[in-house]
Amino acid sequence: MDFSKIPSPCFVLDEALLRKNLQLIDRVQQEAGVQIILAFKGFAMWSAFPLVRQYLHGATASSLGEARLCWEEMKVKAHTYSVAYLPREFGQILKYSSHITFNSIAQYRRFKGRVQRYPEKISAGIRVNPGWSPVGTALYNPASPGSRLGEVAANFKGKLPEGVEGLHFHVLCESTSFDLETTLGYFEKAFGAFLPQLKWVNFGGGHLMTRQGYDVAHLIAVLRAFRARHPHLQVILEPGSAIAWDTGVLVSQVLDIVKNDGVRTAILDVSFTAHMPDTLEMPYRPRVRGAREEPAAGDKHLYRLGGVSCLSGDFMTEYAFDQPLKVGQKIVFEDMIHYTMVKTTTFNGVTHPSIAIWREDGHLDVVRKFNYRDYKLRLS
Repeated sequence: MDFSKIPSPCFVLDEALLRKNLQLIDRVQQEAGVQIILAFKGFAMWSAFPLVRQYLHGATASSLGEARLCWEEMKVKAHTYSVAYLPREFGQILKYSSHITFNSIAQYRRFKGRVQRYPEKISAGIRVNPGWSPVGTALYNPASPGSRLGEVAANFKGKLPEGVEGLHFHVLCESTSFDLETTLGYFEKAFGAFLPQLKWVNFGGGHLMTRQGYDVAHLIAVLRAFRARHPHLQVILEPGSAIAWDTGVLVSQVLDIVKNDGVRTAILDVSFTAHMPDTLEMPYRPRVRGAREEPAAGDKHLYRLGGVSCLSGDFMTEYAFDQPLKVGQKIVFEDMIHYTMVKTTTFNGVTHPSIAIWREDGHLDVVRKFNYRDYKLRLS
């Protein structure tokens, strides 16, 4: 990318890198005989969907808005799951869905009649909790004790509710194929008796197959082995991060450099709390192009990176740079296209980053700029 051509702040998707990820994902679904669908919660940049649709032919939605986006921009009905459905929206959700998964048996029973009476066939499922997850961070662990996400096996009392055609679990987060293999052991032990009665199973997200070092061959083998044990089942995966993993950046600019008590902070035209909330929630340190995340003894040019909001904790601790930073200099955050973009806000009324695609032919396509009207409409 030619960063001199990119306005700041701006999320920039590299189209060639997205295609590379999609080609790998398509290889998995073809060789393993499964369906892999897009999870909007991780990547909803619909200006890139014409490319995504060449490789993926479905998407998962968690709300009416996402289900409608699936119909309008992915050109298919959604596999919809929500922690709880709003009765006033449920009719519209039916309109945009081919599959509907309920978080609880009680919710399924509450809406079952409306699903079955709908003029078009909609396949109903229930989310389950296998009772195990490799995720160590409690904020991201769906199988933590007392989790509100999915039914544990004991709640079924040995019987699958009439009309249920699928089960869905989601207990992974940027996990390995070996984690999936372990999860399937717990899942089949807890819910294996129901599998002969089902049409499909959804293994949820968290399968980070596009990360360097991920054992793709082992993933394919795990999926094939499951399908061999249960050949009548359609197997669905819905990775969030994998589709857009390492496919783009957030470009920012240094506005000021503040020095207090021996600490230098480069104030940027972006905000961690507004534009990169996972860096504070998870937390994780984003990679910065041309900087070292773990400064070493002897590093001279150390800078905190500070956001432009008034939240005192809107900063990242010191990075090491080879040269002093200057006002007007571009700072590039790596791997900012999945999850980060869909979680941005306009807290403090800060300028929302533009959205652009660096096309495969080498030109920059700025697909969206934001202004005061966008900020005001969010609050009206």
